[in-house]
Amino acid sequence: MMSKGSLMHTGDPQNDRSGAVSQPKSGQEEKEEVIETVGALPEDAVEVGYIADSYGLKGWVKVVPHANGRSGGDTLLSAKRWWLTKSRERKSAHCMQSKVHADTIVARLGGCEDRNASEALKGYVVHIARSDFPKLNDEDEFYWVDLIGLDVENEAGVALGRVTDLIDNGAQSVLRIESPRTDKDGKPVTGERLIPFVGVYVKTVDRAAKRIVVDWNIDY
Repeated sequence: MMSKGSLMHTGDPQNDRSGAVSQPKSGQEEKEEVIETVGALPEDAVEVGYIADSYGLKGWVKVVPHANGRSGGDTLLSAKRWWLTKSRERKSAHCMQSKVHADTIVARLGGCEDRNASEALKGYVVHIARSDFPKLNDEDEFYWVDLIGLDVENEAGVALGRVTDLIDNGAQSVLRIESPRTDKDGKPVTGERLIPFVGVYVKTVDRAAKRIVVDWNIDY
């Protein structure tokens, strides 16, 4: 397929004395050059950041990722389709180009041609399909999104709760685990445990069984 802007020759010089015309754009190319409104996001859409500002004068946007590197931030550098949400708005955009800029990601989206267009996207939340995440190289590596919702138990089989979030303390990721408890009056309350996601504590992660086994005492 010829690239955008390439020329193809026609066999009828009566139509074009120069002997060349611009190649018509395919339906896919036209779709990639607009930011279109959609009814819903993909079922596996994952929120990965938000558009904080415009970048430069040629329609680039600046995205603050929720996580860095293998935590999920690198999806913004590999995924070609982004979904943008703000309030009840849902949009689909083709990511033409993206790169790291300090602690942010800057990107050029199809259909966003100037600074006015990019400024109109400020505040939109960015989602990427989980199926577009880069493949991990190590079986002991996990994306945060794949850990959230897993049940946690210790090596004695005692349930400790369920992962509701992860925290990056700068040195390591930490599992935030919520578990039902009772207070001194016997009323149900939600307790919280923070367990560092490191090998000394985390023994197995079984995504199929939706379970994490840790070396952690219930009284910790």
